[in-house]
Formats: sequence, structure tokens, C-alpha cells
Amino acid sequence: MITRRGLLIGSGVAALAGIGRARAEEPVLTEDGLYRQSWFIESFLELADDLDAAAKRGKRFAVMWELKGCPYCKETHFVNFARPDIADFVRSNFDILQLNMIGSRKVTDFDGAELTEKQLAGKYGIRYSPTFQFFPPNAAGLKEMAVERREVARIAGYLRPDDFLALFRYVRENAYETKSFRDFLRAANG
Repeated sequence: MITRRGLLIGSGVAALAGIGRARAEEPVLTEDGLYRQSWFIESFLELADDLDAAAKRGKRFAVMWELKGCPYCKETHFVNFARPDIADFVRSNFDILQLNMIGSRKVTDFDGAELTEKQLAGKYGIRYSPTFQFFPPNAAGLKEMAVERREVARIAGYLRPDDFLALFRYVRENAYETKSFRDFLRAANG
């Protein structure tokens, strides 16, 4: 039998269970068929400027490469970014630029080359979706650096939520300077 007291206690427990857990925003499906988080950066697609802008805000810069219809990209948005701890950490510490692996928008690379998204993906050897590229804390020297040396970390393909969050921590903590991501995960888990 349901009593007013039982109903009040049940409501109070339910309300307390929700305290401290903000609900993550739903991603939006864009015209090009990619899901997008509201907090991804709006950009003039000039990578050096985007990296410098992130640094000025005390953040790191990353590119998320996606492809229309990619089930793992969708999973990244609806599972990984749906976790408030992940969304909050990434949003607070990173500027994410979303690019389309087969897109036609013009992007200016760190070396000044203007390429379509598809050409830029080819230049960087992006073959899987999603792929996250992480860059150094500032753009100094990137222009002269060989393409394969510009990134400080990269992950191609889907990562389970806990490993996904660990990847962003790995980059934020500059752990790539002393260990591989695999070693970072081992140390964190064990």
C-alpha cells in the first residue's frame, strides 16, 4: 500500500540520487550526417589559430575525424560524451574541432597549406573513424615539423568510456612525454 509518507520518502531518495549528476546534452545530427556536441568549437578552419585560441583559454586542442554513418562515431557521441564526467572533463580541458573525413570544407593546415577536409585526412593518414588527433600545447614549430611528428597522441577507432576519458587525461597531463598510452592505462589501473 502506498502512503503519503512512503511516497515522500521515495521521491526524496529519487531526488537525492540525481544530485551531482548533470545530464549530458544530446548531440545534434548535422546536415552532413555527423553528430555534433554543442560545445565543439566553431572555427574558421585554420588549425594554428584554433590551437593558439585553445592555449589562450588554458585548454588543449584536438581534432575529431568522423564519417557519415559511422556506428563508432555515433557510439562516441551517445555513450562516451553522454557520461557527464567525460563531457565535463573534455569540455573543460579541450577545444574539439570536428572534421569530416570526406568533407569538402577548406582547412588551413599548420604549414599554411589550404586543403579540403578529405585532402587533409589523406595528408595525415586518417583512415578510421572516429580518429582523435591531439596536438602540442602551442603551435610553435609545427609549421616546420614533418606531418607525422606534429601530433602528441592519436587514437583511431572507438574506445570504451573509461579508456576514452583516460586518453584525454593522458594528453592533459602531458603523460605522452614519458610513457605510452598503454603504460599510462596500466599505471592508472594498477
